[in-house]
Amino acid sequence: MQSLWMLFAAFAFSLMGVGVKLASEFYTTGEIVFYRSLIGVLIMWALLSAQGIPIRTPQMTMHIKRSVFGVTALLLWFTSITYLPLATAMTLNYMSPVWIALILGAGAALAGTGGSADRKLIGAILLSFAGVLCLLQPSVGKDQLTGGLIGLISGVFTALAYVEVRQLGQLGEPEGRIVFYFSAVGLVVGLVWMLIAGTSHHTWHGAGLLLAIGILATLGQTSMTRAYKRGNTLLTANLQYAGIIFSSLWGMMIWSDRLNWVSWLGMGLIIASGIATTLMRAGESTDAQPTPATPVKSAEAEVHPEV
Repeated sequence: MQSLWMLFAAFAFSLMGVGVKLASEFYTTGEIVFYRSLIGVLIMWALLSAQGIPIRTPQMTMHIKRSVFGVTALLLWFTSITYLPLATAMTLNYMSPVWIALILGAGAALAGTGGSADRKLIGAILLSFAGVLCLLQPSVGKDQLTGGLIGLISGVFTALAYVEVRQLGQLGEPEGRIVFYFSAVGLVVGLVWMLIAGTSHHTWHGAGLLLAIGILATLGQTSMTRAYKRGNTLLTANLQYAGIIFSSLWGMMIWSDRLNWVSWLGMGLIIASGIATTLMRAGESTDAQPTPATPVKSAEAEVHPEV
């Protein structure tokens, strides 16, 4: 039953996406990232202090590398939300499990440890790209093609960030510290963006949206962490795709988004490919039986579009 926390996490992240899309009418992407990160830094600092976990780390270089990948993914994902229907942007970012499998598979091939799963992996990747073609049909406008490319790239950086998180987890770094440094780098990047592009005028409505984005992001991360640490890892990983369903409902209710059957087919193909790669990776992990199981499982808690 603990895996069901992932449903709440998916719900929170989908609502956060609604907040980002609404807030984009008042703020730049950099401002949204800055305020979201500011709230994240404050909350994670308080949690780490309460748990007696020091902020200082011997793995600073890896934290910065992971955080740069994660913040880049976040900036691109938030930008794609401004161009695309919420469900479309969410689905493209959720291609990250496919990219992760491709990155890890390429690493295994270079190391000479690749196995018979390669052909299955290629099939899953082709399935996902067929889904992308269905979702971003040639008939869509230029803005949506631009947003679609941005959304795809955000998924790649999400995958790169996860690979770094996996390595940090293997080194025993607590997930709270990983999230703290991610938020801290996001804070700096957002601040630089604001200094260059300027700031927007605040209203109570806009400030409320920024506060909601930060709180929902933290709730989503906390719930997802509990689901991965206490529930079934495979079930939890697949329940994350409920976020696409939630986002589709918000899009239809708030912006009257209407996706045709080809778009729905594309979303289904991407979800299917993501689940297939998750199953393949789970099978490979079982066969490999890694020794540092507990840290790796903690690191899994970072797999989500809100890197």
